[in-house]
Amino acid sequence: MARFTIHDLAATIDARAAAASEASYTSKLLAKGTAHCAKKFGEEAVETVIAAVAEDRAHFINESADLLFHLLVLLKSRDVALDEVEAALGARTRMSGLEEKASRSSD
Repeated sequence: MARFTIHDLAATIDARAAAASEASYTSKLLAKGTAHCAKKFGEEAVETVIAAVAEDRAHFINESADLLFHLLVLLKSRDVALDEVEAALGARTRMSGLEEKASRSSD
């Protein structure tokens, strides 16, 4: 079996976004708008953090998968391609993490 990548997931989300919302959870999320997608992403982030500290590896992995899915749906809701996020990450690797963080206006 070929390795499933985050790009495969992004492509699946793109395909399902075009489906009727009655037939696709992805389409249903997107139909509710960016604010709803952001809320779902936030919920998944909290669930992932809780799973991480609970030391249940399988649960943490599943919550991480949910988190990545909801991040990609949120990006789709704002018409931001995964390639754009990767480019931002790539630009950050040109300096140390400490230098990159210091270069931001205020965090």
